[in-house]
Amino acid sequence: MAAFCGDDVIAVAVKDSHREATPVRGCDQAEPTGISDALTAVARGPGRPNDAYMQVPSHVEYERAKSIDHALSLLTRPETRVLAGGHSLIPMMKLRLAQPELLVDINGLTELAFIRRDGDELRIGALARHADLLDSAVAGECYPIFHDAERVVADPIVRLWGTIGGSLCQADPSEDLSAVFAAVRATAVIRGQAGDRTIPVRDFHLGPYETVVGPGELLAEIRVPVRSGTGSAYEKVSRRVGDWSIAAAGAVLQLDGTPERPVIVSAGLGLTAVGAEHFVAAQAEEFLRGRAADEESFAAAAAIAAEHCHPSADQRGPQDYKRHLVAELTTRALRRAAARVTLEA
Repeated sequence: MAAFCGDDVIAVAVKDSHREATPVRGCDQAEPTGISDALTAVARGPGRPNDAYMQVPSHVEYERAKSIDHALSLLTRPETRVLAGGHSLIPMMKLRLAQPELLVDINGLTELAFIRRDGDELRIGALARHADLLDSAVAGECYPIFHDAERVVADPIVRLWGTIGGSLCQADPSEDLSAVFAAVRATAVIRGQAGDRTIPVRDFHLGPYETVVGPGELLAEIRVPVRSGTGSAYEKVSRRVGDWSIAAAGAVLQLDGTPERPVIVSAGLGLTAVGAEHFVAAQAEEFLRGRAADEESFAAAAAIAAEHCHPSADQRGPQDYKRHLVAELTTRALRRAAARVTLEA
């Protein structure tokens, strides 16, 4: 089994529990659409006792990593999981959907907890917390989309403990930051005993609850290119504050031209919880390139994004409703992203 980073590593257990019913077109194809839904579905499944929610974890060993090298050596052992925030891993262990033999606590690895700008890159350590990203002035200055998204991630308690790396490695189809990092075209730095390797975040997720992080590896940081003339925004609809998305859209626009006639140089569009392959609306991005940054272009791109996503009907709504949300939220995100770009006359 792969070793994943952070608080949200439950991948294989949830994926396996729905394998027969889940066609994998992209990383947003899984049903149920969030870890809370997965817990409910499995706990209420055939043959489950009524007290399924009352289970306790099976026996597990615990090691607190003293260094990154120490953590990597521990992660080579079979059935090992990383513990950071624990907001998804611990519930899965309580239901015995995840039964690791060893937990590797990386909370002491403060060298992985950073957010800083380094030249033309914004660098975010995997152990940085959601609250750190929300409070980071440099991250908000480079990409306001980070603050937009973090304001609607769960609740303050989760944001204080949950980690950026854990969220990405969770690969939950309804997870907000996966779409955000896809929209900004970030790069993941994966560390192993042989050294570092990099991979675009758009290639990071292999499917629902599955990533490219292998045994003996750890997601170390995420690097985001910083470009001039860029604006970004994130829009989300959920059933209640802090809940998983019914649908969400993130937009990043790089503009050129004049304030009166802005032109789109490049576009990044991330979609959450609607079956977008690798969390991206690639066809809509291609459509926007070279077009005027106006309402007509935004509406047309949003329609393309809605057409090419693959939402699943569930307790959050039917497919048509979710496609409507994709079109509306994409338009709003593009409009706000363009408004945040400052062009010289």
